[in-house]
Amino acid sequence: MSRSATSFRGTLPAIFCLLLAGSAPLLARVFLTVDEALKLAFPGAQVARRTAYLTAEQLKRARDLAGVEIPSALVTSYGATRDGQPVCVAYFDTHRVRTLPETVMVVVDPQGKVARVEVLSFEEPEQYLPRGPWYGQFGGRALGPELDLKRGIHPVTGATLTARATTEAVRRVLALHQVIANPSKAAP
Repeated sequence: MSRSATSFRGTLPAIFCLLLAGSAPLLARVFLTVDEALKLAFPGAQVARRTAYLTAEQLKRARDLAGVEIPSALVTSYGATRDGQPVCVAYFDTHRVRTLPETVMVVVDPQGKVARVEVLSFEEPEQYLPRGPWYGQFGGRALGPELDLKRGIHPVTGATLTARATTEAVRRVLALHQVIANPSKAAP
């Protein structure tokens, strides 16, 4: 066999891998943009973007409350008001499910409970995405021991990693919201 035929044969798997890797973004699904999600969550409301910079004590308190890692002290939220009255606050959490990211919007009501959870993007294969009603079980829940898989949140066969990542995101958001809403209680 000539040297050029051998080189070409060795190149084919590399070309196939490059083509496959190049198609990975095609698997990503964007369901909603941030603006679309905010309009869906807050129809007819005024929405203002807010940025909070947590102190080291606040970040530690949020991590302790959530029981999960919180990667940054910088927190962006979107507060909605209607007729001057607070409606809810939305947070966007991007996290890794297995090897690829998911972005969810978690809306928190004035009582500090989950008003809704929406998936904005999901880059894992869609068979690992729970059905819409599964996300509904977060509604009305506050941060506590029942906000956990196999407790108050039912796991999903075939989407265990997504269920875990989403539940952790909701816990993270509720903890951050609690610390931001009550900064004087940042110390344990």
